[in-house]
Amino acid sequence: MTFELWLAFVAASTALVLIPGPTVLLVVSYALGQGWRAALPMAVGVALGDFTAVSLSILGIGALLMASATLFTIVKWVGAAYLIYLGIKLFQAGGTLNAEPKTDASSALRMCAHAWLVTSLNPKGILFFVAFFPQFIDQQAAFWPQVLILQGTFLVIAFANALAYAFFASRARGLVRSARVISAVNKTGGAMLIGAGVASVTVRTGN
Repeated sequence: MTFELWLAFVAASTALVLIPGPTVLLVVSYALGQGWRAALPMAVGVALGDFTAVSLSILGIGALLMASATLFTIVKWVGAAYLIYLGIKLFQAGGTLNAEPKTDASSALRMCAHAWLVTSLNPKGILFFVAFFPQFIDQQAAFWPQVLILQGTFLVIAFANALAYAFFASRARGLVRSARVISAVNKTGGAMLIGAGVASVTVRTGN
């Protein structure tokens, strides 16, 4: 895996976790109702949920690579096109984040478990990662070292993103409820997804 391809993965992963979805809504809801105390349990739960989804996806990716190199290559190109498609749709999206504060008493363990469950079952989960990860894997290099780097990188980004959303929700509530801010996040994320999709194709073609 080249450094340029890794940077494309970082950009795509950052854009992916920034997108306001079920996980982000849950983090914001707890942070609005519970305050800053919810940040660490939620971030840990999100990271564990992504670890679960990514690990299951990697098993499918490994099986795909062993079954057919040609099919694996097709999936990589489809994944790049899908990133660009998602980026365009996201860039055109508006900005809404309707998160209701969760004010009922919740222990750190319960918040962590809730975040793990929602993230593991996120529609952007297992099947998406099966299409997402292969385009950043070099078929000519050892599979598992690349997987460990990609998975570790993604989990760090997901953890940091959950902490950031929790912080802004608990300390600057107007930001996470501002249509203008969410719209800006969507446009930034969309542009990053498009760029990452194009970069992954360009880097692969140049090798």
